[in-house]
Amino acid sequence: MGDRQIAVSQQQRKLDQIGTIRLWFVVGAIAVIWFAVAHGGNLALWGLTALAILVALFVAGDRFDRRVKTRTRAVTYYERALNRTRSRRNEAGETGDRFLDPAHPYALDLDLFGRHSLFQFLSVCRTRAGENLLASWLLAPASPEAIRQRHEAIKDLAPQLDLREDLAVLGEDFGSGGRPEALESWASADAIPIPTTIRYVAAAFSAMGLAALAAWTYSEFLDYRPRMAMIIVGLIEGAIFFRWRNVVNQIAHSAEEPGRNLALLRDVLARIERETFTAPRLAQLHQALTTPAAASEAVAQITRLVELLESRDNWLVRVFGPLVLWTTQVSFRAELWRQRYGLDVKRWLDAVAEFEALSSLACLHYEQPDHVFPQVSVGESSIECHAMRHPLLPDCVANDVTLSLARRLLIVSGSNMSGKSTLLRTIGTNAVLALAGAPVRAASMRLCPLNIGASIRTSDSLDGGVSRFYAEILRIRQILELSPPGLFLLDELLAGTNSHDRRIGAEAILRGLVERGSMGLATTHDLALSAIGEELSQSANVHFEDTVADGKIHFDYQMRPGVVTRSNALELMRSIGLPV
Repeated sequence: MGDRQIAVSQQQRKLDQIGTIRLWFVVGAIAVIWFAVAHGGNLALWGLTALAILVALFVAGDRFDRRVKTRTRAVTYYERALNRTRSRRNEAGETGDRFLDPAHPYALDLDLFGRHSLFQFLSVCRTRAGENLLASWLLAPASPEAIRQRHEAIKDLAPQLDLREDLAVLGEDFGSGGRPEALESWASADAIPIPTTIRYVAAAFSAMGLAALAAWTYSEFLDYRPRMAMIIVGLIEGAIFFRWRNVVNQIAHSAEEPGRNLALLRDVLARIERETFTAPRLAQLHQALTTPAAASEAVAQITRLVELLESRDNWLVRVFGPLVLWTTQVSFRAELWRQRYGLDVKRWLDAVAEFEALSSLACLHYEQPDHVFPQVSVGESSIECHAMRHPLLPDCVANDVTLSLARRLLIVSGSNMSGKSTLLRTIGTNAVLALAGAPVRAASMRLCPLNIGASIRTSDSLDGGVSRFYAEILRIRQILELSPPGLFLLDELLAGTNSHDRRIGAEAILRGLVERGSMGLATTHDLALSAIGEELSQSANVHFEDTVADGKIHFDYQMRPGVVTRSNALELMRSIGLPV
């Protein structure tokens, strides 16, 4: 990153120097032109020379300005990477708030989206399509085959630092340059029929118009023959224009904004096309961008056409454009491009989105050496984690968790703030990463494909007229309806009702979940619920505990077998000065 910071400083100094030169050149050019006029010099020669030099200086300034912005984005990219490595936060990243759905069975409970969320930690995507795809991977489990392919792709991408940097830097232009969904909609819209004959006729009369203009220019001005030729050609071209003006206007207006988005996409595509990959999935994506023709070259064609369409507002084109049916011919060619490549645009966008999503997971693999690739296979319903930590907590204690046919349920008891809820989020978040195809923060992890359901952050709704207890039982019903095998994570099960109903209801719910083939954890403060772990087969009790020394409570956050034997509620109340 230091090299890039130095490069930014150097380019910025050059940009400042060019700005200074432009300013002094304008002052000097005015003085020279005034001197030439005052002494009978050639005003046109000096004026055109000054204009040419000034244009060259502006072009150079724009070039250096783009370099400064590109290198600045590269510095920001690495600053974010260092921040993720040090504090496991991505403060400047996209939060993914738009993906939050309170009805989703675990997204809100496991902090997948929002400020300081898993998505913000992971994502280096710069396009909405890439963000959408990465979010979808977190929201639903992938098949073991898809996970295996993603593992191979991540390992292939992780050491390619320059490629991942370029995807993030170049993609920022594309991500902020418009709406890629509008581009896809334009590309896949129904074709506008344009007869081949009218295209050839328009091209022929454009050539005749130019020939007539040239003949008139190089003949005597009063010669009526070239003038008559221009008039006849102009009348025919006018007829063509008025016959097709509505179609031409429709094509031109619909192509301009999507065409600009494609221009931004061109550089991203060209960068990917230059690479070679060994991972099968990356090779397939690369082939989708290079077969039957290079996507970047096709995009370059429509980019030039859109630039020609936009130039119709230039005064020179306004004067001579009608003579060659400028807008008509360019619009026809743009529509032909759309008919030829329109269905490929979605394939290109999907490939870029998947490269971005895989690049995000590759960054995790490269930046977090304490993460490992989990083993995901179809077979016995189980999940086994060793030395598992929460992916978003910089300093946390590792715990082992194993659930299998012999032990499907863990009842987790413990005092306040001892780590029960964090354990649920730890196993849930790592399971989400594993089933998305990402590395997990553990010494090892093995699991089968699971449908995850969590009830950790349920709350009441004043607008909806829903109490916390009712919101909780609605979520539990949703978890019960998940297809097995499932992983359930229930925090303070049925805490919103009395102890008698809680005991009966909790046992029925947990028994139902286990009998449906699910497995999971349920935390509780109520030691009476711990009896469920002894009465239900395929279940066990575990707990967290604390110690009090010199009036202070200390937690070690280690999960232990059995039921907790003490509570710290009164000690916590005394520690903040309540009269207990």
